[in-house]
Amino acid sequence: MDIVREARRRRTFAIISHPDAGKSTLTEALALHTQMIGEAGVTHGKAGRRATVSDWMEMEKARGISISSTALQMEYGDHVINVVDTPGHADFSEDTYRVLAAVDVAVMVLDAAKGLEPQTLKLFDVCRRSGIPVITVVNKWDRPGLDPLELLDQVQQRLGIVPTPVTWPIGIAGDFKGALDRRTGRTLLYERTAGGATVAGERVLEDDEARELMGVDWQDAVEGAELLEADDLVHDQETFLAGATSPVLFAASLLNFGVAQLLEVLVDIAPPAAARPDVTGEPRPVDAPFSAYVFKVQAGMDKAHRDHVAFARICSGVFERGEVVERAATSKPFATKYAQSMFGRDRTTADLALPGDIIGLVNASGLRIGDTLRAPGEKVEFPAVTKFAPEHFAAVRSVDTGRYKQFRRGIEQLDAEGVVQVLRSELRGDQAPVLAAVGPMQFEVVQDRLLHEFKAETRLESLPYSLARELASADRPVLAGLSGVETFERSDGVALALFTDKWRLRSVERANPDLELGVLAADVEL
Repeated sequence: MDIVREARRRRTFAIISHPDAGKSTLTEALALHTQMIGEAGVTHGKAGRRATVSDWMEMEKARGISISSTALQMEYGDHVINVVDTPGHADFSEDTYRVLAAVDVAVMVLDAAKGLEPQTLKLFDVCRRSGIPVITVVNKWDRPGLDPLELLDQVQQRLGIVPTPVTWPIGIAGDFKGALDRRTGRTLLYERTAGGATVAGERVLEDDEARELMGVDWQDAVEGAELLEADDLVHDQETFLAGATSPVLFAASLLNFGVAQLLEVLVDIAPPAAARPDVTGEPRPVDAPFSAYVFKVQAGMDKAHRDHVAFARICSGVFERGEVVERAATSKPFATKYAQSMFGRDRTTADLALPGDIIGLVNASGLRIGDTLRAPGEKVEFPAVTKFAPEHFAAVRSVDTGRYKQFRRGIEQLDAEGVVQVLRSELRGDQAPVLAAVGPMQFEVVQDRLLHEFKAETRLESLPYSLARELASADRPVLAGLSGVETFERSDGVALALFTDKWRLRSVERANPDLELGVLAADVEL
């Protein structure tokens, strides 16, 4: 097998955005256009309508938002498309960050009416720091929104990246008729289908026909495209891969307008699977012996079995189901009998996977986020995932003491998945571990999953702390008994001190000049 050629066929990307910009709907539209599903669902949980394949958790269906990242694999022409739909809400930024460490490109979705929103800015900054090129999709063009040139100006001024539209809309936001494909010069006329449940019709028009059918809207679009040419806003592959420019497309994912063009752009210009740097910074060639990176662990996807699925990005070599690989953290063997390709919650057996593919390793309770898997005898290891600095803290207890074993098992599972960080201390004991989170909605997910997956009803007690610092375990007694301060040990063995606010932190530092407190996740501030 020509591994290098197979790697070049792969496109592995994450879809990122502010909440409610249409990520999951776009993911569904991509699945529809690649014929992975026959009919698209609707994300908002309206009566009688299905949820999207990527939003499978009950909370996701009820709220119409993505809470957990989901992997889907599709085929498009001669290419394999690996897409990860990520949470948009800021409270789940850590999950999105982990996904971005496992993909080659990001598709940033903007709401046509709202433009750049706070979470979009933060996610783009993570892409910039990680060296991930970004393709921008202006979504919901079928609804009233901003002027397209105003949106481009927002992208350039606020993100510091040059937008280079590859499609240009015909018709203002709210009256989306079609698009000019600037790569080919084609005029595309979109045709609606009932409820957007099936692939939208698409006709290629000659100029005279376009002028007759679309009139002034087509002429305005042509003039707008000429302005882009005059300003040299034209796609350049080198500056795109360097992160200096971002190709822009206009779409209405609910109607499936513009989705085919996005697939074409992904195939044509998105970077394929390539060498990834290991912990030493040395690129790992795709045709080197097998290696993979675990970026997500999820339980509860199969209601019939309480299984654990570890999502792994293949970085090099060929993965064959059933082979024994090695976990780099322990150098111990790991059997891969139950390897599967993921399509949201649904799965198919994965007998073979290549660089760029994402596989689900079932019954993988021994694996952790950030683990490197490798062929026996190989010495490669990929960089660990940075934990975010938590800002919200709450003690959690089981309401029914008779369900304590289930409660404890659930807490351990959610900790392993990275849903929250779990802190413990002798003062509070195992009965009341402290949950540490980036955002308070993570606590809601914990309580919901403990109740529905482990039948353990819980009670939360909010704690008055707002920041955490790392400290040496030997220094914990120095802070014992101080007001506005509490010390814990995180499940990975790291000692943490929690402070009510930055002023309390400063007063403690002044009173204890020899105390060394480390900032958590200094390179990640979301």
